[in-house]
Amino acid sequence: MRVELSVITVNYNGLEDTCALIDSIPSDDKTEVIVVDNGSDSDEAALISSRYPHVKTIRSRQNLGFAGGNNIGIKAARGQFLYLINNDTVFNGFDVQPLIDRLASSPRIAVVCPKIRFARSERHIQFAGFTPLTPITLRNHAIGYGEEDRGQYDAPHPTPYAHGAAMMVSREAIGEVGLIPECYFLYYEEMDWSAMFTRAGYEIWYEPGSTIYHKDSQTTGTGSPLKTYYMTRNRLLFASRNSSGARRLATFCYLMLMVGPRDVARHLLNRHPRQAKATLRGLYDFCRKKQGQLI
Repeated sequence: MRVELSVITVNYNGLEDTCALIDSIPSDDKTEVIVVDNGSDSDEAALISSRYPHVKTIRSRQNLGFAGGNNIGIKAARGQFLYLINNDTVFNGFDVQPLIDRLASSPRIAVVCPKIRFARSERHIQFAGFTPLTPITLRNHAIGYGEEDRGQYDAPHPTPYAHGAAMMVSREAIGEVGLIPECYFLYYEEMDWSAMFTRAGYEIWYEPGSTIYHKDSQTTGTGSPLKTYYMTRNRLLFASRNSSGARRLATFCYLMLMVGPRDVARHLLNRHPRQAKATLRGLYDFCRKKQGQLI
């Protein structure tokens, strides 16, 4: 039987979260579930496989990051539509049909994202689309973030960027544009991938007919030095890959001469020396063109 939908998630030392996600996905002959165990300390793929025989599990002995892990799943998937979701998300009713219908409505739509609510406070929104990035400072925000969901964002609309926690992608579009760029390891990959789709003439949409619930920052932890490092370095890397000329130079000056020193000073004043060190390391590693995983 033809597989219509492949649900792909990446697991890294997150067995409990991953099992909770699988439990929220009903078994369906037209849907396959793929779990990529991305270098967990123990072989969690084997545990998942024994508990859920219908789930396709793939064990990577090395942690390949967000992009690398998802790309393994994409290569193994058989579905026409690929639903990439974080393992710290859960469904409350597997309402994926609106996403499929939106993708199928136009050959120019490559990616569609659901409404994302916080799992810890189910009525509050995390994502209802993104605003565009500002040209120099590369700032934007998630529409509706932190607001109680009263139906104010129940109209579907295009969005400049997909949300990495939950994005359904057309296999045909991936075939044209390519896989997720693996140079980031964590953070900014989905924004770069979104830019790749946009440059190829595709659209990205927000579809509120489907909702998923996100626990958020279960892997790196909120405000961790690891997150600070990748956010600092990868923001510059994103600028280097997606801007040019005077605009790129202005962005580099802003991020390296204003934002970086300001963040270091703020972390030191707040007695967070590891955060300050992570910021400096992110700036330094970008300057020496280091990409991928921080060793």
